[in-house]
Amino acid sequence: MQKPQSQPQPQQPTLRFSNEQDILLREALNTAAKDYLFSQNDHRYANSGMYLKLGLLLVLCIGFYCCAFFQQSAYLFSLYYFMFSSLALLLAINVVHDASHNVFFKSSNANTWLNRLITIPLGIDPECWRIRHVVQHHPFTNIEHYDLDIEYNGVLRQTPFQVHHWFMRYQHYYWPLVAGMTFPAIIWWFDWQDRLGLNFDKNKFTHHGIVGWFAFLVIKALHVSLAIVIPVYICPQFSLWFILIVYGLSQFFASLIFVILILGTHWAKATFYQAPEHGLMPHGSIQHVFNTTLNWRLKFPILEYWLGGLNLHLTHHIYPGFSHRHYQHLTKIIQQIAKQHQIDYHEITLYELFVQQQVFLKKMGKAQRMD
Repeated sequence: MQKPQSQPQPQQPTLRFSNEQDILLREALNTAAKDYLFSQNDHRYANSGMYLKLGLLLVLCIGFYCCAFFQQSAYLFSLYYFMFSSLALLLAINVVHDASHNVFFKSSNANTWLNRLITIPLGIDPECWRIRHVVQHHPFTNIEHYDLDIEYNGVLRQTPFQVHHWFMRYQHYYWPLVAGMTFPAIIWWFDWQDRLGLNFDKNKFTHHGIVGWFAFLVIKALHVSLAIVIPVYICPQFSLWFILIVYGLSQFFASLIFVILILGTHWAKATFYQAPEHGLMPHGSIQHVFNTTLNWRLKFPILEYWLGGLNLHLTHHIYPGFSHRHYQHLTKIIQQIAKQHQIDYHEITLYELFVQQQVFLKKMGKAQRMD
């Protein structure tokens, strides 16, 4: 048994997939998607309905933010501030995700500027997140030392190849605390590490040096101003410490909701890999998605729409070049093609997702290697 690794290896091989093994599968998926667009006389990007959703969420987010300033009650101020943070999260889920994959607007520059605007309320740097999600996570889902979403953190054991500590046997109890601290950790720690090039090659950034740092610092400064400085200035009836507490709790609950809904889509199947020494994975990249990712469903599709297709995560990984407005139709395509090619397609309910999260965390909390 290989000794668990707590830190990334100094030199990682260039990872490749045996894509010739799923050529027919890839062709079937691509052809079906093109036929779907042709039959609808449609395109991959956002449409007027998506622009309307963006506008509505923006108005609600700004509205709750402004309403908070007119409150004399600490309770009502906190309530409106929490709603502001919740709408900021919904904006990120519905807009930033698509824009990071350049499928909200057809222009990549427009997507970049949209991301810079929408991420200000949450405080997450859009360029760092794009690299972590699009460049590192998507191609290398659940592969140790390549997928930064499962990187060893000393608190949660997310793969069978990571170091086990005695307290991790209780991680299925305390993991919501870790989930709630994810956004604050990204905003105030990991983003800075990423920009310094401590977690991945700085050459992956679109802008380097002074230009990159300027954009990074401006976004951070605007976030602090919007979330803390302006409320302190406009609402002198509330102390700085009170507003900081409300800010921290809002970030915590926004993070908790997002992480709980997203992480189980890769945990539930509990399939993890180490990169082969020669750098060639034994299967193709499409098959890898089916091996590591699943969809979960809600009773009402309209709720899934307002979640930005977050629940249809396998669909997103198969078709990252499509706006989430297409996910319902694309999911049907995936189901049909998976059945034709005898591929193991997984779809569960939200309740089952929560159950599988607990099963996975308990298994990873044990010291032995998972088979």
